[in-house]
Amino acid sequence: MIQLHDLQFEPYLSEKEINEAIDKLAEQLNRDYEGDTPVFLGVLNGAFMFASEIIKRFKGDCEVSFVKLGSYEGTRSTGDVKTLLGLNQSLKGRRVVLIEDIVDTGNTLEEINEILKKEGVADYKVLTLFFKPEAYKKSIKIDYKGMEIPNKFIVGYGLDYDGLGRNLTEVYKRKEQ
Repeated sequence: MIQLHDLQFEPYLSEKEINEAIDKLAEQLNRDYEGDTPVFLGVLNGAFMFASEIIKRFKGDCEVSFVKLGSYEGTRSTGDVKTLLGLNQSLKGRRVVLIEDIVDTGNTLEEINEILKKEGVADYKVLTLFFKPEAYKKSIKIDYKGMEIPNKFIVGYGLDYDGLGRNLTEVYKRKEQ
């Protein structure tokens, strides 16, 4: 059990389980992008650990960029996605792999979808470590899913609760009261 701010969290996914999911995703990406030079576009802050691991396992040439958006206050999505830090390179005509830590409502994805359309990318695929199918409300295809999980609030492996917990190498879920 761990305490972050005012909430308690209990162990949920081990580092081993997370690494196994990342290995499988990396195998798929290596197959699908063999001979290509994709741009991996990580969504900060949450995806930094996942992005690092995926990129280390990618066997071909690639470029890396990041975008920062936010929609959370505490444990709830505000529903209002704010662009906090934009792209620092042109993606026109490029193949992009969007790296998300978690997809729940899909609001962030919808915002990034608009950004990528304006950029004129050749195509893009969505890669997420965690996917909450019961929370997902959008129609954007999630191409690569590490793990499907219930709609519970989790921290660790890049995910936080009001800034804490990102550095945990395992994932914890909010303890039910």
